Amino acid sequence: MAVSSPSTFNPETAENFEDMEKQFAVKAVQHMATYWSILEKMRGSQLRLTKIDNDILEHFQKDFPEIDVAETIDEEKMKSKEGKERWRKFMMSYEKKIDDYNFGTMLRSNAKFEYGEKETIFGGRYGAK
Repeated sequence: MAVSSPSTFNPETAENFEDMEKQFAVKAVQHMATYWSILEKMRGSQLRLTKIDNDILEHFQKDFPEIDVAETIDEEKMKSKEGKERWRKFMMSYEKKIDDYNFGTMLRSNAKFEYGEKETIFGGRYGAK
């Protein structure tokens, strides 16, 4: 299995490896449960996952001014060709700053609701390290 560098990775031609997908699913569900457990005890706005959370938020707001985090995420727009390119560029800026900067994640499509089958989106992982 050859792994492309992030700058040459083409998600349109990338292979899906079933075992890797299963391993990710298990890890993602564990992370979701842990994250939700934390959110039950403190507000998300108080939670800090990295030392540069404020910088990431500022960068996100600058690069995605049209996204209102209090509203439902438009999954189709996020996963469109243009959307993937924008997210890939955003994530690549953290390549040397955050471990697993490009690891996929499970998002709640709307922060007002708990994780659920219809309220959860797989996002990220637009490059491979």
